[in-house]
Amino acid sequence: MSQGVQRRPEWLRVPRREGPEYHRLKRLMRTQRLHTVCEEANCPNIGRCWEERTATFLILGDTCTRACRFCNVRSGHPAPPDPDEPRRVAETVAAMGLSHAVITSVTRDDLPDGGASVFAEVIREIRARIPECTVEVLIPDFQGDPELLRVVMEARPDVLNHNVETVPRLFPRVQPRNRYEWSLAVLENARRMAPDVLTKSGLMVGLGETADEVLAVMADLRGVGVDILTIGQYLQPTRRHLPIERYYTPEEFEEFRRRGLEMGFRWVESGPLVRSSFHAARQVETLREGS
Repeated sequence: MSQGVQRRPEWLRVPRREGPEYHRLKRLMRTQRLHTVCEEANCPNIGRCWEERTATFLILGDTCTRACRFCNVRSGHPAPPDPDEPRRVAETVAAMGLSHAVITSVTRDDLPDGGASVFAEVIREIRARIPECTVEVLIPDFQGDPELLRVVMEARPDVLNHNVETVPRLFPRVQPRNRYEWSLAVLENARRMAPDVLTKSGLMVGLGETADEVLAVMADLRGVGVDILTIGQYLQPTRRHLPIERYYTPEEFEEFRRRGLEMGFRWVESGPLVRSSFHAARQVETLREGS
């Protein structure tokens, strides 16, 4: 923790909830040999979300080819993709009785298509088993390659999510192998390829950015047509990760939400404990009803 940053404030202290649904879901994930970003990233909302039968599936293994300094997912040399993984994800979504499924992945720069075809196959498998279930994919940047993005978009997700994570000035320190331009290109091209698909992005705060820089990124995201924005507090997973530069107050998060709605975002989820898939099902249901 950076000098001057106080201990974790009360609004970030979340009691652990591990009820019967949490344990059932954990057993189901292990039986199907699946990973969730909820576990890999030590999400503070895991107990609440799992009790509500909401989880974010992590496909393409549990080892990332990049090493972002905020992320708790392991990095290194991943194993080849499991061809049976899309079927197992879809079967688990069905077993959970989900109305909305969120699928993300580690970044796989080692694969020729970056894993795009696996995302597409997961979408198709879920559609085949649970046609009424909406599907949100939280994808890597595919190094800005529009043809790889097209593979995912042609499978017709309901929501295309890609997080910029931080402000451009901090990219070299926070995610040195990523580029801000790649992230904006993913979101802009997704809107162009499928105007009826909701687009979504997210930011962490507390890494040393200024409020003006956050607002500038919000304006960039709105400029490429992003519908849904999430903003949450960065929490240091371990001492090896980047320190927290400051804690934002609930009032500051509310101000970001207000400014985002003024900019024209259709939904802004902004709060200390907000993560990318927080209230994801509610967002899609509400925006679909309002369209």
